Amino acid sequence: MHIAGGCVQGTLVVFLVLAVTSPSATQNTVISGNPLSSVTGAVTRVSAVVGGEAELPCDSRPPQRNDSLLLVVWYRDDNPVYSFDTRVPGPTAHWTNDAFSDRAQWLSLPTSSLRLRDVQSRDRATYRCRVDFQVSPTKNYKISLDVIELPSKPVIFNEYGKEISGIAGPYNEGGGFKLICSVNGGNPTPRVQWLQGDTILATLGTGDLMPPGTPRTLTLTVKNATREHQSSVYTCAADNTLLTSPLKTTVRVDLYLRPLTVEILSREQPLSVGRRTELWCRSTGARPPATISWWLGGKQLKSITKQRELEDGNETQSLLQWTPLKEHNGLTLTCRAEHLKFNRSTIESKLLLNVYYVPVATIKLGSKMNPNDIEEGDDVYFECTVDANPPAYKVVWEHNGILLQHNPVGGVILTGNTNLALRNVSRLQAGKYSCTASNVEGDGKSAPLQMQVVYKPLCKKREIKMIGAAIQEPSSVVCEVNAFPPPDTFEWTLNNSAGSTKVDPERFTIEANEGRSVLTYTPVADVDYGTLSCRATNLAGQQVAPCVYTLLPATRPDPPSNCTVYNLTDDSIDLMCLSGYEGGLHCVYVAEVWGSEGLVVNSSNSVALWNLRRLGAKRQLKLIVYAANARGRSEHVSFIIETAPRLSPRTEAQEAWEVNWTVGIVIGAALIVALILCLALIATRIHHRARDYEVTLPSSKNQKTVLAKRSSAHCPDDRNPDLIPLSKGLTDCTPNPPMYAAVQVPEPNISTSAHSLPRTQSPSTPVSPHAQYTDSQSDSGRSIVNGAVRSHREVVTTRTPLLAAHQESCV
Repeated sequence: MHIAGGCVQGTLVVFLVLAVTSPSATQNTVISGNPLSSVTGAVTRVSAVVGGEAELPCDSRPPQRNDSLLLVVWYRDDNPVYSFDTRVPGPTAHWTNDAFSDRAQWLSLPTSSLRLRDVQSRDRATYRCRVDFQVSPTKNYKISLDVIELPSKPVIFNEYGKEISGIAGPYNEGGGFKLICSVNGGNPTPRVQWLQGDTILATLGTGDLMPPGTPRTLTLTVKNATREHQSSVYTCAADNTLLTSPLKTTVRVDLYLRPLTVEILSREQPLSVGRRTELWCRSTGARPPATISWWLGGKQLKSITKQRELEDGNETQSLLQWTPLKEHNGLTLTCRAEHLKFNRSTIESKLLLNVYYVPVATIKLGSKMNPNDIEEGDDVYFECTVDANPPAYKVVWEHNGILLQHNPVGGVILTGNTNLALRNVSRLQAGKYSCTASNVEGDGKSAPLQMQVVYKPLCKKREIKMIGAAIQEPSSVVCEVNAFPPPDTFEWTLNNSAGSTKVDPERFTIEANEGRSVLTYTPVADVDYGTLSCRATNLAGQQVAPCVYTLLPATRPDPPSNCTVYNLTDDSIDLMCLSGYEGGLHCVYVAEVWGSEGLVVNSSNSVALWNLRRLGAKRQLKLIVYAANARGRSEHVSFIIETAPRLSPRTEAQEAWEVNWTVGIVIGAALIVALILCLALIATRIHHRARDYEVTLPSSKNQKTVLAKRSSAHCPDDRNPDLIPLSKGLTDCTPNPPMYAAVQVPEPNISTSAHSLPRTQSPSTPVSPHAQYTDSQSDSGRSIVNGAVRSHREVVTTRTPLLAAHQESCV
């Protein structure tokens, strides 16, 4: 080893000598900037980034073909730091000092260089490479290593000094914002730039001096931000070498955007009152979504909002579920979109409403009419004001619920449907008037207007009323009148044999609002009876025709008459009688039903009408009917009845018999009708000469009754072909029968021993299946007068049910 070291040292000496003896050769072989230059004193500059790699070039190629590389030594500031000896085999051929440690490595291919890994700032220096050959002289190369210190990654701040990471904002549309990029360190001084895509927006060059130790900052200012700035990307880049890519930090700008559009989508018109409708409103362009509200008449309506994201902004839809009212017609419905982040961002869409509704009719008198001064004979005018959408196509008028028709002759004149004129009105035309207007939505009826016609008082009841009054007993006489306005005074007058006398006002009272006066009258003597008359007076004047009351002495009532039994069943009957004179007092009508065991039913009523029940089936009963008042009872009317038997349940055989019996009746009736038609056809073909005839019929007094002669011109034979002549001497023309009348019943006070009712059978009505009894004729056809029985015949004219148009006479 010592020998080897000595040889090396000797070789170095030789190289040094060669270098000294041939200085002129080395001066012309190194060119600045060329790493392969062998000119002594020229410097090759090599740049490297801290933490990266650097290759320091050194040309180790022998200049002669028969020469070879012997030794390469690297110096830093004349201090060896690395060597490579080709004469030493293995890894020991490489030597490195502590500064390079294991970071340095000699590379011979493809070009000779010293590779330095993990470059440090302290590696910045000028290096010399010495190359020794076997034959050729030694070569020296100078390499200047520039170590570049990269700046820190840019940091972006907002104008308030807050660091921004990823998203900048949100900022308001139309406003401004600032982005500040800060870069620390870097050697050489880094360059700072703001970029948008590949476009350079701002640059801070290396010539811009900054105080030592302070970061380099570059501010990007944007004024009046528009929608284009939304989601735009801005990059801050810092670099001080081309060996690495610039260090970059990126932010995305977020903006609050105003709504661009608002539109009411549903514009179907018209709408209808009371019918629920749905309206949609849409707004686009706002970020975040706009707030949509509905407004009508200065009031906000409730709605449902739906949102959807779009590329160019948000879309917001609002649903209004709303029931329009009549007063909404003609108003403007507004859909309003606004952004809460902006003071003036509201935009609106408007819809003029056309709302259909049922007509609203209002009736009123003519403008010159005084409702309190309408008298009989005046002309009255009404006006119907109609508020309708769409306009009413028909208006009708009603009086007390009865439809009025245009009738100029009757004084009812309709003009234009909305005006009504009444000519020469009467009191009967007073009442409630209304008008009804119609359109496609329905019918609208006005509130009724009460028209009062001023007229003089009139009696409520025109008939003369009989009033019974007992001597020395007070009786009340009520005078009731119709008048408008109600009467304020009444006047009573008594007319009798003594003359006409006015009644003292202290003896009667006046109920003006009821239109009634009540006279308390007490007869003292017979001369106090007579006729009372009452006259009322109102603003229209005094009553023309007085109300008349006949004052008679109070007596017992007359008995009921013409009693009729109907609805006779196995347990009940309905009884109706005609009431007589009630004696001038309040009267009660009583019906008593007597059986063998005594009184069965006793029923009283204010009218002569009874419904008697619980009589029993198939019983012979006696009915007694009379009237009673304060003066006593009337004569009674009595008669005998027999209730129907109770029906037993029908068997199948009975039902079959009833069906057969009904079929037989139908067939028989058909045969009878056919026979009648045949006889009528034969009779119409026979023409008889008109002649008079005389018929002598026995009367109740055995006198001859001569029927009136008829001329052939009025002969009813053509109308009654079924009539059969009474005798050969009779003419072909029969006389008209007398008026239909029932057999008259003698007054009950003539015979108190007869207790049966008259037979009151209508000629056109089938006879009741149950017998009815009269006071003048028994079932045997004999009259009973005062207990004596005598023959009695009457001429009765009747109609048969099948030939109602024909007349027959029988004895």
